[in-house]
Amino acid sequence: MKPCYTIAVTGINAIDSPGPGVPVIRSLKEASSFDVRIIGLSYEALEPGIYMRNLVDKVYQVPYPSAGTDMMFERFRYIQSIEKIDFLFPNFDAELFNFIKLEQKLRDELGVRMVVPSLQQFESRNKVNLFEYGKNHGVKVPAATLVHSAREVSAKLVDMNFPIVVKGKFYDAKIAYTNEQSIQHFDKISAQWGLPVLLQEFIPGTELNVCGVGDGAGKLVGAVPMRKLYITDKGKAWAGVTISDKKLIELTRKLVKETQWNGPFELEVMKTVDDKYYLIEINPRFPAWCYLTTGAGQNQVESVVNIGMGNDVTYFRKYETGKLFIRYAYDMIVNMNEFEQISINGEL
Repeated sequence: MKPCYTIAVTGINAIDSPGPGVPVIRSLKEASSFDVRIIGLSYEALEPGIYMRNLVDKVYQVPYPSAGTDMMFERFRYIQSIEKIDFLFPNFDAELFNFIKLEQKLRDELGVRMVVPSLQQFESRNKVNLFEYGKNHGVKVPAATLVHSAREVSAKLVDMNFPIVVKGKFYDAKIAYTNEQSIQHFDKISAQWGLPVLLQEFIPGTELNVCGVGDGAGKLVGAVPMRKLYITDKGKAWAGVTISDKKLIELTRKLVKETQWNGPFELEVMKTVDDKYYLIEINPRFPAWCYLTTGAGQNQVESVVNIGMGNDVTYFRKYETGKLFIRYAYDMIVNMNEFEQISINGEL
């Protein structure tokens, strides 16, 4: 008889720049080795995943990461007194620092398990440290520099060639072709995501992405590469297709082996016309397109739960190429009292 796990999931903001929560839940629902009851964790009352009752059994609001670990732990203590959560999927970069710090306490005191990178793994792949990360592991990474003010942007640009990429420390990236445009992007990104902001060398080529999982002992549990077919004005993939790329898989395997990466990740790679691979970014969690891995024959989300619960884990060696994901939007009709309930009581 299959076990049934109660699994909590953040990132259920299925908007035009979607979080990974809903695709993670869809993959959990298709797991063959266990059944699930899903607890959604929301930060705002209008996150669409709150009202997807076919996917989410109950929802609790949780404090923003800026509130700190103590407040987050107390909220989980309350939720756990009701729900008995077995496993937790944190799905936002901005919240991972807190959850990594709370990992042992959540497991030992509340019985909530996670599979997340260590703090050292998390920090070493940070955008601000990525160039050094590339040197340490023999991987090409675009040159980059940190800036803390608009004046500093102008000074740093003297030694850089346009175009450049202006990146926030958690999210957002914009291409700039002039000094003025660089400062505009800096002002907008720093206002939303804080300082510092990254100025990165622009690498022309084809962007490729890999969604994968490391087992924490140097082995690659699974990896599926994808090429974006349609990109929104926010730079988010709205359609993509799985591809065959042995060099990219080997690069992924190398990084997982050398870093002993633990848990899910996404690699963003630029492939140039002369067949060189530049590592642009490493996201330390599942991307919003992770359901494509399930559709391609690798339910990586299921594997992460089995790692965390100490079960037998499937190590995937193949996937289907030519599988597309196409994102879509539709309107849900919900009752006002549901919105009021989550807004006032923090539960639904």
